[in-house]
Amino acid sequence: MTDAPALLALGDEQYVLLTTTRRSGVEVPTPVWVAPDDEALIVTTGADSGKVKRLRHTPRVTLQACDRAGRPTEGAPVLTGHASVLDDDDSRTRLDEAFLKKYGAQYRAIRALGRLRGRARSASVVVRITAV
Repeated sequence: MTDAPALLALGDEQYVLLTTTRRSGVEVPTPVWVAPDDEALIVTTGADSGKVKRLRHTPRVTLQACDRAGRPTEGAPVLTGHASVLDDDDSRTRLDEAFLKKYGAQYRAIRALGRLRGRARSASVVVRITAV
């Protein structure tokens, strides 16, 4: 069991290792950006990504502070959470606001690059993670 304050503390990290589980039980770790959202953390990913497919059948995730390459931060605890996939405009707007506040120009550049590549805003979803 993970308490909410410990989980929410990960919102201060630059990168977090989000681990999802395949139907076969194989764990798939992915470094992601993360931001706090009330009593939860939020992450963005493509609507058709493997993460979304895995979360739809197994919403349990683990999270750990890491670097950009996904190497866990020494001594960082592994925390368990419950993920929900949200694909509504209000959730995407909240994510945009939170990521702009936290990541600033880096997030703006990624969003602009996505628009240049013709990627619609609806091609992304929000993953909302709460403590279990």
